[in-house]
Amino acid sequence: MEHALSSSETLSLLSLTLASFATIANTFHGDGEPLIASLAFSGIAFSSSYSMIRWLGPTFMKAGLKGKDMSKSHKKEIPETMGAVCAVVYLLIITVFVPFPFYKDFVIATSGGGNRDVVLETYTVESGRFLHRFPHSKLASYLSAIMSLQSVCILGLGDDLFDIRWRHKFFIPGIASIPILIVYFVDFGVTQVVIPKPLQPYLGSLFELGPLYYIYMAAIAIFCPNSINILAGINGIEVSQSIVIALLLVLNDCLYLFAPYPHPATDSHLFSLYMLLPFLGVSFALWWHNWYPAKVFVGDTYCYFAGMVFAIVGILGHFSKTLLLLFIPQIFNFIYSAPQLFRIIACPRHRLPRFNARTGFLEASVTPWPQPPKSYIAISLNVLHRLHLVKVVTNEQGVIVESSNFTILNLWLVWFGPRREDRLATEILSMQVVCGLLGLFVRHRLALWIFEKDNLP
Repeated sequence: MEHALSSSETLSLLSLTLASFATIANTFHGDGEPLIASLAFSGIAFSSSYSMIRWLGPTFMKAGLKGKDMSKSHKKEIPETMGAVCAVVYLLIITVFVPFPFYKDFVIATSGGGNRDVVLETYTVESGRFLHRFPHSKLASYLSAIMSLQSVCILGLGDDLFDIRWRHKFFIPGIASIPILIVYFVDFGVTQVVIPKPLQPYLGSLFELGPLYYIYMAAIAIFCPNSINILAGINGIEVSQSIVIALLLVLNDCLYLFAPYPHPATDSHLFSLYMLLPFLGVSFALWWHNWYPAKVFVGDTYCYFAGMVFAIVGILGHFSKTLLLLFIPQIFNFIYSAPQLFRIIACPRHRLPRFNARTGFLEASVTPWPQPPKSYIAISLNVLHRLHLVKVVTNEQGVIVESSNFTILNLWLVWFGPRREDRLATEILSMQVVCGLLGLFVRHRLALWIFEKDNLP
């Protein structure tokens, strides 16, 4: 990997950065225009991440943060944990951006800002300005999001540095979600779910979940980071699936912004856009270096960071159920992986597809069975084999000697045969796009079959 930027790269990134700063400066001539400012900050996030990934690669390798690409003939070492660079850049960008959505409130709705000619009484000087119009709840959403992201990034760094075991790290994102759950409780607090029309005669139109709803949201905060981390193992797959999910979420947000009349959920979806646009900026920079053939590895930090961004926009944007529709491949992968994740079936340390050096293709990796599996496991594996959900190899006596690993990547190779690494990644991402678009279609068009109304016109 070339660690120095080429002259063309330097010129392009510098031009993007200067244009972004000029755009941000221009927003102050109007009413702040936070959405345009967010787009400009995304450009800065991209150029900063792109440059720092390139510059910091040797430093990370000297610190021991490096790894070998096992799916290549020449297994040279490349920098690892570069997703941490993107996470830090994102946190800095989103922190600097926080004042922009409140520009109007600073200038118009408070007794300061644009009203500096107002004479301040002694009481005001002693007790402070009366800010009853300032949207403190919106500010709390941004600050709690930053707190949760910082917490989960610490988890990711700890995992990359010390290789924390699954049983120790699995529930930590739930703890990191406490700040956003508190803000949800204080600001929104809705814990009711709408009952489908066929069940309303028996259960009513709404069903109160109470504390169970907060457990559900904490479960989302646990699931999203871990699901990105589980669907991994080939070049570009972690960052690419995150980009696809983020773009689908942006599409969902735009459906509300372009409604023919001001929608009650506009502020929630603007918040989602403000969080997602800089995320896309840092993610595209990382994708550029991580796509096949990878020049860097993303590390677990990026997986946890990306998943928590999605959990935050889903919870504080009040569309957590829509979010899950965009995670259909990840949900399937988690359920499919559960027998190995929970040690019902032997789970090797790495379940990534196996590279065949002779053909240059990836094949489904396997778990050997040196001892015959227990009868109920053998029966289950044979049933799954007949359903083409796993590949089982038996000896002359019919005893299972190996079975393919339970990940969607290996299952894809069982179904369609060996693939080159980039082709496998492209096919999985195409499936992610199709499932996501289908999920949005179900959410906004077929929902009327079971609910009385959709929240879009």
